[in-house]
Amino acid sequence: MVIYPQNFEEKIDFTAIRKLLKQHCISEMGTYYVDKISFSTQFDTVQKLLQQTEEFRAILAGDEPFPAQDYIDMRTELMPLRIAGTFIEQESLLDLKASLSTLLAVSEFFQKSEANRFPELKILSDNIIVNPLILKNIESIVDDKGEIRDSASEKLHNIRKERAAIEASVFGKVKQALIKAKSSGYTADDVEITVRNGRLVIPVISAYKRNVPGFIHDESSSGQTTYIEPAAAFEMNNEIRDLLNAERREIIRILTAFTDLLRPDLDEIINAYRYLGLLDFIRAKASFALEIGAILPNFQNRVVIDWMDAMHPLLYLTLRKQTKPIVPLTLSLDADHRILVISGPNAGGKSICLKTIGLLQYMLQCGLLVPMKENSQAGMFHHLFIDIGDEQSLENDLSTYSSHLLNMKHFVEHGNSRTLFLIDEFGTGTEPTLGGAIAEAVLDEMNHKKSFGVVTTHYANLKLFADKNEGVVNGAMLFDIKALKPLFRLHIGKPGSSFAFEIATKIGFPNEILKNAMNLCGEEQASFDQQLQQLEIEKENLKKEQTKVAIADSFLAEVIAKYQKLATEVETSRKNILSSAHDQAKQILSNANKLIENTIREIKEAQADKEKVKTLRHEVDVMKENLDEMLLENPAPKDGLITSHKSLKKKQKNAQPLPKTDPITIDHSPVKVGDYARMAGTTAIGKIAEIKKAEALLMFDSVATRVKLSQIEKVTGYTPKKRTVKSVGIMSDINERKEQFSLQIDLRGERTEDALVMVESYLDEAVLVGVKDLKILHGKGNGILRQRIRSLLSKIHEVEKFRDEENEFGGTGITLVTLR
Repeated sequence: MVIYPQNFEEKIDFTAIRKLLKQHCISEMGTYYVDKISFSTQFDTVQKLLQQTEEFRAILAGDEPFPAQDYIDMRTELMPLRIAGTFIEQESLLDLKASLSTLLAVSEFFQKSEANRFPELKILSDNIIVNPLILKNIESIVDDKGEIRDSASEKLHNIRKERAAIEASVFGKVKQALIKAKSSGYTADDVEITVRNGRLVIPVISAYKRNVPGFIHDESSSGQTTYIEPAAAFEMNNEIRDLLNAERREIIRILTAFTDLLRPDLDEIINAYRYLGLLDFIRAKASFALEIGAILPNFQNRVVIDWMDAMHPLLYLTLRKQTKPIVPLTLSLDADHRILVISGPNAGGKSICLKTIGLLQYMLQCGLLVPMKENSQAGMFHHLFIDIGDEQSLENDLSTYSSHLLNMKHFVEHGNSRTLFLIDEFGTGTEPTLGGAIAEAVLDEMNHKKSFGVVTTHYANLKLFADKNEGVVNGAMLFDIKALKPLFRLHIGKPGSSFAFEIATKIGFPNEILKNAMNLCGEEQASFDQQLQQLEIEKENLKKEQTKVAIADSFLAEVIAKYQKLATEVETSRKNILSSAHDQAKQILSNANKLIENTIREIKEAQADKEKVKTLRHEVDVMKENLDEMLLENPAPKDGLITSHKSLKKKQKNAQPLPKTDPITIDHSPVKVGDYARMAGTTAIGKIAEIKKAEALLMFDSVATRVKLSQIEKVTGYTPKKRTVKSVGIMSDINERKEQFSLQIDLRGERTEDALVMVESYLDEAVLVGVKDLKILHGKGNGILRQRIRSLLSKIHEVEKFRDEENEFGGTGITLVTLR
């Protein structure tokens, strides 16, 4: 393993990462491990460190509270207790109690968690043993203020009880002496009993000190007041002093007995404190990961860099304070494209791109999570080399270029296929032609060694080298020529321009000098660079628009499918209703015919007997009433085929066959606005609302879509159907959702994972209904939910920016989001 140069960490800003990690530590034990962070090339070791941090990140992001206080290092106090006869100091017992309680709470947390959760952290805690009896004994000895309890032993209880009784008697005698001295004028009227040398005394005017019997303990700085212990209390105070000594001896005996109980477990307890420090360190890494939106990528035991939306953590934190968005880095280096040559304008982001790559790879192999998308792939390198900044040294008699050459010498001598090298402003510092030639030769050598690397340059020969040689690829930091500002976006595949003339124009450089410079270098070269860069910018913008169109097309297809499904269901329902009504009509006719036939037959048989005819008519009326009841229980549809038995024959008589629709034919004449047409290969017919260039705007009810004229078939013989209540426009669903959409979502009280799902759904709905400005209420709390939500927002393309609400309206408890 080789990290070069020695100040590698300072060059990639890892020293600042250490400082931030220490701020997340609870104890000095944790900061100790931060100082011990080191780069590793052992895949199993790095994977274990990353998994530990990822598991703790999940704990902090979850809703289960984890013990986060009293990470106190007691090893300094405990180590001397290995010697027999020694005892722990009273002042240390309270800290020992608090820290052991934390260790037991941590152990209980992992014991209660599911078997397959936090496997790496559980392995760490498996060998940690803390005897609960020790904590119980401490609680029986000291109270919550750290004072030895009266109940710590029976003897201590008796000593303190006796001392309290004597002290009360002493106070009474001293008070009597004070009253007598005041009445005699030996002391001022406003003085009270005080303490000197641990004894109760009265302040006496020095002129009368011999008039008060007792023992002098002190006098004031002016000499006007003398502090006297009355003779009546002297012997009793001596008894109190003896009791205090006896109390101290009994306390030492209690502490010694406790230490003897503690001593057999000392090694295990000291080891537990090492674990507590390590846990604090892992927790700090996880907390820092949440702050910068870091995750565990797909980590592999091979050389690979395939990062999606990677961010420099320090830049991210700085821009977040300024409520500015960060432009993430997407980078891929593999066996076919191992070396990337980045060119572009100064202050365009080349150096920060280089530092981002070096810092994130170093963080990863130090066991730290990194800010990038979870589908990113990251690998292992055995050597990390960097050449950035000015290494001029008066002490070693080195010029800037000499120091660069020494670095290049180290690179070519020690580089191999598992090396990642990073070089800023490659070839500069000497005459351009010679410096460019040496840089090209070094690049060629590193390419032959199959090394991976990223270099930044302005030299044309290095851009050409990348274009002509396998394993090397050009990249450019994009620049907006129209706005004259860098975009800080890396585009791989084409070299970039330095845009010297554009930058000079922006800062107000004299036009005459610029014109002369343009003539000297050739206008064609400058124009070519501009056109090439502008094409790349327009290509990027076109990709964004294509993504938006794809999303819109997907939604349109979903709405059309929903509409077609609804139409099919309505048609099926209509057929079922018609069939049911038809069956009912047939049944009614059949019953009516039978009744009529029976009635006629019986009238004939009865030879028109009046009573018999009357009876038969009554039966017909009953039949009518029964039919009415049946129709009320099973009503026909509103456009119904049957309303009552009275209209049955009338409907049969007036029934007309269903109208036949005119046949639809294809018309090959040119289309115009107002014509009916359909897209080739489909059956849905719309109306042409607009024709522009080679496209037509085709309207299907309230949905419009642009179609190339070559893909349109004009139709004749089509008569549009009248719209009914059920025939609502396709966009009515969207309009209804827009009316009901709330401009804010309240996540307070929600679980973190549930809240993130709700935010994604809420943003999808906002994009769907076209709302741009949103409010997310997450509350302040410990800030974890806010961090997770902002991490999610930073990864969603549709989010243009987000910031805190104004302090008077909620501050950090509310995030304001603006969509693109």
